[in-house]
Amino acid sequence: MNMAASQQSSYALRHSEQELERLAHQAQAFAPFTRQLFEQAGIGPGMRILDVGCGAGDVAFLAAELVGPNGEVVGADHSAAAVEWAVARAQEQRISNVKFLEGDPVVLKFEQQFDAVVGRLVLMYYLDPIDAIRKLARHVRRGGLIIFQEFDMENARSFPTVGWMKQTLSATNTRVQLGLELYPVFLAAGLPAPKLRIDALIGGGSEFPCEILAAAIQSLLPMMEKLKIAAAAEVEVSTLAKRMRDEVMTGKGVVLSPALIGAWSRKG
Repeated sequence: MNMAASQQSSYALRHSEQELERLAHQAQAFAPFTRQLFEQAGIGPGMRILDVGCGAGDVAFLAAELVGPNGEVVGADHSAAAVEWAVARAQEQRISNVKFLEGDPVVLKFEQQFDAVVGRLVLMYYLDPIDAIRKLARHVRRGGLIIFQEFDMENARSFPTVGWMKQTLSATNTRVQLGLELYPVFLAAGLPAPKLRIDALIGGGSEFPCEILAAAIQSLLPMMEKLKIAAAAEVEVSTLAKRMRDEVMTGKGVVLSPALIGAWSRKG
């Protein structure tokens, strides 16, 4: 494990091609929430942005669209596979105002400060999110933005699927309720009190994207089995999305995703 990776918990979802594809599909579902957060916080044309834990690149691509051709986005991730995937996607989409680096921005050094540091579903994997934000804020100019969007999984509903996810992530030191902790985390890191917003996916019948949840379980399955939380035969991942949808439709119920809580503050 390199120095960057050692700052983080064990990433139970891994960085397989299947997982990177799942991240891209999840990003499509969450994109409106993240766009609204960035716009509300003040991301705009000409800004220079650092995307922490860029994964497959979707948050960086969204930020690149908002900052325009005169802006710049730098995405960083400790996974070489994720960075390679993001670079290929940027080239395929001909996005020229974004670049990707391998490494953890908590320990990386940059020649120039940024107008904002952003991240979605990334602080939850840091062993010490307060220390991470404190160090990441050093990359931001005075008056610049610190913006993070994290899960609160407490009220997510889809039994037993969400229960499997919570147990597995918690067992690997992932903070599944960090969204609700963002306010005190920002304060403890020495930042002004952040503003907050909350969003979630909700749907009944065939409207909720059950495939995203099933794909997350597929990525988690090796760790779930290792921790004896659930066995592959019990999960039956190949039919999981259909079974979830059938259950919701039969019971005329709804599925509620984990809440996405966004927090933003300006560096004093």
